[in-house]
Amino acid sequence: MIKGTSLYLRPVKDEDVEGIYQSCQNEEFRYMTGTRQSFTRSDIMEAYKQFREDPTRYDFAICTIVNDEVIGDLSILDIDEVNKKAGFRIAIHSHNLINKGYGTEATKLAQRFTFEELNLNRLELEVYSHNIRGVKAYEKAGFKVEGVLRQSLYMNHTYSDEILMGMIREDYFK
Repeated sequence: MIKGTSLYLRPVKDEDVEGIYQSCQNEEFRYMTGTRQSFTRSDIMEAYKQFREDPTRYDFAICTIVNDEVIGDLSILDIDEVNKKAGFRIAIHSHNLINKGYGTEATKLAQRFTFEELNLNRLELEVYSHNIRGVKAYEKAGFKVEGVLRQSLYMNHTYSDEILMGMIREDYFK
């Protein structure tokens, strides 16, 4: 368990799949992540079973300390031990939990795990330009824009840029 001020991270359990499934049904959340595919509960359960066996990733439920409620999930994925880097993704499962600082705190806990526990040098992510809230949250957590793939996504009759962001160990410890 990785504990913060108002949240803690723990490994995803089978009973967390329902919240992840519900989040995947939300049209706006799918748009924010550029997800076109629909997932069944069975798809998600099977994926997380495979993820547990994958040594290149860690999947966490984001839980509130006050009432142990699961409010989201995040992953440290594509861990590359040779180059000391990994990818990052996060999802808060409900609209009424957005803009409360939970995403930023959970991201910082993931950074602590990445840089202090895994001893990696780099954490990277991709976010679409129409996800302004996401870009701001990542910047608030210390990620820096490192590149832009212009008009990389065509969804909902519009093009969006794919923004590449990263954080390195040196910046984390400053």
